[in-house]
Amino acid sequence: MSSTELPETRTAAASSASRIRAVRVAEGEELRSVALPGLTLTVRARPGNRPGLPPALYVHGLGGSSQNWSALMPLLADHVDGEAVDLPGFGDSPPPDDGNYSITGHARAVIRLLDAGGRGPVHLLGNSLGGAVATRVAAVRPDLVRTLTLVSPAMPELRAQRTAWPTALLAVPGVASFFARLTKDWTAEQRVKGVLALCYGDPGLVTDEGLRHAVEEMERRLELPYFWDVMARSSRGIVDAYTLGGQHGLWRQAERVLAPTLLVYGRRDRLVSYRMARKAAAAFRGSRLLTLPDAGHVAMMEYPEAVAQAFRDLIADGGGS
Repeated sequence: MSSTELPETRTAAASSASRIRAVRVAEGEELRSVALPGLTLTVRARPGNRPGLPPALYVHGLGGSSQNWSALMPLLADHVDGEAVDLPGFGDSPPPDDGNYSITGHARAVIRLLDAGGRGPVHLLGNSLGGAVATRVAAVRPDLVRTLTLVSPAMPELRAQRTAWPTALLAVPGVASFFARLTKDWTAEQRVKGVLALCYGDPGLVTDEGLRHAVEEMERRLELPYFWDVMARSSRGIVDAYTLGGQHGLWRQAERVLAPTLLVYGRRDRLVSYRMARKAAAAFRGSRLLTLPDAGHVAMMEYPEAVAQAFRDLIADGGGS
């Protein structure tokens, strides 16, 4: 897809915005829009239980949104004043004007959000793509990060699991549009169940209500004219980051992180191999590792209580409280 097509995509998105259904907001959450030059971000807030709590920012993964943190945020409301961001083009955030969906582009968006709100330093939590983004933020702007919590971060792997290959293939030009045509007759429920089978260690953990909400969100996303374009370009951004070496490589940047770090890995993760846990523990200095035997790729959704307790332990042990 050529760069000349992007403005047309944004025009189409703007003209159809009024027809797109609203995103779900859980009880106790607040949704707001933050307008920055060339960028608009939707932020989902879960205020702390009392005034004066330190701020936290949650960053979702590829194809996800701020809703991915709705199970964890209330469990930490006694420790942090939480906000979860929809990365550019995901959730309720429109595409960025520059069409930049690289890891660096997403990290820049997070940094601009934090600088604009004056909320830093924050407890920064990221999952998958969001974990790679959070790593880059912590490395280049240590002043913005109190602690770093990474759930199955998308760090470069030399031998990716076969179950992760389809996601990487989305980065190949033309594949996303081909897949969109190939699956045009799939229902939203079929798509959601496929995602759950890939991301959850045990999809049976999802309640009927949770499945219904996920289907409704998938239906909403499929109405977005830029949905597949954003998926393709963000997938390409991950692949590009995997091939980037030198001081800008993600593993090199992990070694530069100064913030106390919590790593969370699931042994049943089909997207990020559990074997990366040991390498990550060595790269992030002084980090602590939480291993969840039955968790898949989204432990904060599958086992939020366990992740919340590990985060509380990080804070209790002097992790930037």
